[in-house]
Amino acid sequence: MDENKMGWFKRQKEGIVTSTAEKKETPEGLWYQCPKCKTVASSEDHKSHLWVCGTCAHHEKISANDYFEVLFDGKKGVEFAKGIEAADPLNFEDTKKYLDRIKAMQEKTGAKDAIRVAHGKIEDQPVVIAAMDFNFIGGSMGSVVGEKIARAVDKAIEMQSPLIIISKSGGARMMEAGLSLMQMAKTSAKLNQLSEAKLPYISLLTDPTTGGVTASFAMLGDVNIAEPDALIAFAGPRVVKETIGRDLPEGFQRSEFVLEHGFLDMIVERKELKAKIAQLMRMFKD
Repeated sequence: MDENKMGWFKRQKEGIVTSTAEKKETPEGLWYQCPKCKTVASSEDHKSHLWVCGTCAHHEKISANDYFEVLFDGKKGVEFAKGIEAADPLNFEDTKKYLDRIKAMQEKTGAKDAIRVAHGKIEDQPVVIAAMDFNFIGGSMGSVVGEKIARAVDKAIEMQSPLIIISKSGGARMMEAGLSLMQMAKTSAKLNQLSEAKLPYISLLTDPTTGGVTASFAMLGDVNIAEPDALIAFAGPRVVKETIGRDLPEGFQRSEFVLEHGFLDMIVERKELKAKIAQLMRMFKD
């Protein structure tokens, strides 16, 4: 039989291979699998539920822009201080040069650094929001994060509005060494200026909030809110366990444990965040 007329197979030197229509690949990003309960849902459906699993209520990490969409009226704020980028005064290099790492992250995330700041309205009330992004070098706090929070405080004072900071961070950025640790003092001092102006600061801690961020601005809110099951700590559970040489309590350093021990004011599910924050803003205003 003339194999050229068969259409469904052809012979090659190394054997017979099937000649079929080009395989149709499933486009990436159409489906989401919950890392906690393994439930699969369409990405569109997952987004419509604010990136929260409909089965187990796992709150997926989301970007700064996603939080702006969740909280701001019209799903969008006016971003400012957009052009600030990290320098490299220490000429730091580990597996790659620090500036090369920064450039790669900028191309991947579309952000200049690990935080975005914007102003807008929540239920018609003016507000400034600074939201961190874990996708940018683990949401690490360097000089840019400190400077943008400082400018967010200045904007809130200018607008006479509340400030919301959404933390999601692995802590201080090691590539900037002592310069990153200085941001702990800088952000705390700027928040004191906000307090002196008698303007409220609402801190939202999301998964994870750790290290120098927890040890500075994340825990300084007039109200400290967390999303469910968020890791909130200075040192991570593994480090604590190795240090004290003991097994840790179940749920150690999760937001429910932290609330029980008095370091949080409330835990709020993402779908309730906007309404709860608006209520708090009205309460401070009154």
